[in-house]
Amino acid sequence: AEMASARLSGSENRLVSLPLSRIRVIMKSSPEVSSINQDALFLTAKATELFVQYLATYSYKHGRGKEKNALTYSDLSHTAEECETFQFLADILPKKILASKYLKMLEKEKRGGEVREDDEEGEEEEDEDE
Repeated sequence: AEMASARLSGSENRLVSLPLSRIRVIMKSSPEVSSINQDALFLTAKATELFVQYLATYSYKHGRGKEKNALTYSDLSHTAEECETFQFLADILPKKILASKYLKMLEKEKRGGEVREDDEEGEEEEDEDE
């Protein structure tokens, strides 16, 4: 393992953009992980990097990014919502909503949410007006 570690440490900066130390910390935060092989760490970092690249490229191509020549948060959240491959990210990349709407949702939760269906119909009407 030492040789692999030495071999990777010299070239890892060129092969992977993400910091291996941070990825090791994230991997060790899982209770099932006791030790991390250097090769497994490197491959996890590389796979993560390629995934992020794929998500960004897909979101740029399928979003409004091409018009603005920029990748926006809403492009990413739209991808997470619409593309089946990325739907597991929907909780991490939620669509942005107005603070006033969020506060209304919190208020509803406090009240127990029994009035939910009626309220949602009202909110849809508000959206059309905006």
